[in-house]
Amino acid sequence: MSKAPTQTQREKLLAYMARHPLARPRDLREAGVTGTAIKRVMADGDIIRIGRGLYQLSETDIEFNASLAEVSKQAPKAIICLMSALAFHGLTDQLPRKVWIAIGAKDWKPKISYPRTRTVRFREPYFSKGVERFEIGNVDVKIYSVAKSIADAFRNPKLVDRSVAIECLKTALETRKASPASLANAAENYGTGKLMRPYLEALTSNG
Repeated sequence: MSKAPTQTQREKLLAYMARHPLARPRDLREAGVTGTAIKRVMADGDIIRIGRGLYQLSETDIEFNASLAEVSKQAPKAIICLMSALAFHGLTDQLPRKVWIAIGAKDWKPKISYPRTRTVRFREPYFSKGVERFEIGNVDVKIYSVAKSIADAFRNPKLVDRSVAIECLKTALETRKASPASLANAAENYGTGKLMRPYLEALTSNG
C-alpha cells in the first residue's frame, strides 16, 4: 500500500490558521511548523504579523481586529464578548457593527466615542471566567474563549439569536476549535447546560 502524502510545512501552517484566527509562534511550532516556514509563508504574503509574536491570515479582516485592540486600550478591564468574540474566533461570518464588551455587574460603564461599542453586564462567575488574552497591535486584548463565548450566546437569547448560537456551536465542532467535552463543561459551568445539551448531543451523535 502506498503511504498517504505528508503535509508540507506550508500546508500545516495554513491548515492550523484556518482553524485559529490568530496564532503565536509556539502554537505553530506545536502544530509542527518551523520558524523558517513561518518566515517563508509571511514573505509570500499569505500571513501577516499584527503584533509581537502574533500572526493572522492576510485575508482576515484587519480593521475588525484593530477595533478590538482600540476598545481594549480605552477599556482595559472590559472583555470582548458575544458577537465580537464569536466573530473573532471565526465562528460566524457576521461582523458586528459595534464592538461587544462585557463589564462586571457593578463596574462603571466605559465612555468610548470610537469605535462604537455595545456594553453588557455579566455577574460572576460569568464575567471573570473563560478569558483568553491576545496581543494585538501591542495592546493586551481580553476575549472569552470559544467554549465560553458559545455558552454566553445560548445564555443570552435576547442578545444573540438562537440560530446564530447553534450555527456557532456547529462550526466550533466541525473546525475542532472546541472539543465536545470543553463545550459541555462550559455549558454546565456557565448556566446553560439544559439549553445547549440537546444541540450538542445531536451534533455529536453518530446516529
